Amino acid sequence: MSPSHGKRGGDNSVKLKLREDKKVAIPLGSDGKAHFRLRQVMVPPGQRVVLAKDFDPGFTGGCKDKQASVEQLAANVRLLSELQEKLYAQDSYALLLIFQGIDAAGKDGAIQHVLSGVNPQGCHVTSFKVPSEEELDHDYLWRATKALPARGMIGIFNRSHYEEVLVVRVHPELLTRQRLPPKLLDKRIWDRRFEEIRNFERYLTQNGVVILKFFLNLSREEQRERFIARIDEPAKHWKFSLGDYEERRFWDDYQDAYSDMLSNTSTPWAPWFVIPADHKWFSRLAISMVICEALESLDLKFPRLEKERRRALAGVRAELKRER
Repeated sequence: MSPSHGKRGGDNSVKLKLREDKKVAIPLGSDGKAHFRLRQVMVPPGQRVVLAKDFDPGFTGGCKDKQASVEQLAANVRLLSELQEKLYAQDSYALLLIFQGIDAAGKDGAIQHVLSGVNPQGCHVTSFKVPSEEELDHDYLWRATKALPARGMIGIFNRSHYEEVLVVRVHPELLTRQRLPPKLLDKRIWDRRFEEIRNFERYLTQNGVVILKFFLNLSREEQRERFIARIDEPAKHWKFSLGDYEERRFWDDYQDAYSDMLSNTSTPWAPWFVIPADHKWFSRLAISMVICEALESLDLKFPRLEKERRRALAGVRAELKRER
């Protein structure tokens, strides 16, 4: 399928001022910087991409200073905390962060580190596992819809509705569990799902949900090293699944599925960012930069109280000052 979901006229979706050619210079330490343009990590809407050709899992923007990047991440975490407070107080937008990636790509760690400063009361993480019988009795977007964030809130999807065009595509036998009418199980099912997902996300953004999608791009060699580390270190045994290892046999199939997903579902209203994942310190830094840039582009502000409300607060303050 040739992507054809670029800009459209008359669109009331949330507009993020994230230009593909924008240069990001991240200060690191006293004299270091990481440089990259958004297009180096952003999938241009309407364009076909191939993971192996277009994105380098080991990219770091020329930076090799891990400690400096950790310090900048901490600064971004503090800024994100401030922006979240405004998001919650303004109560106009919701933020949905979607994380996808091959096993051991670092999704859990990225969520933990980047969102470490966020107020838990304003944030909710949903991990999408194998669908339950109840979920299989509904359409494939049902469980994602149930987990959407309310206004003022941050929702995080650890895996998501995109599993339906990834693992299900690599293992089409899983479609039988969904009990779809036979006439719908034709060769166009994936194109239909891409269109359905684009429309679903467009609807959300037209109702104030800001969507940022992160694909953590891990190399096959780095996945191998991380699997070995999980086997060698007893404290990491719980992280290793034989099923994850068995899925390595389908590496090329997944790479094709990811490339097709990115090409067909990166849109002006819900762009995909392909985050280099071979170096965890850089992937976390890049994710934090994108989130902060997106929230700052919304020009969030604390609500201004009306005159009557300010007068009432002044009266309460005066009463409190008179108390003994």
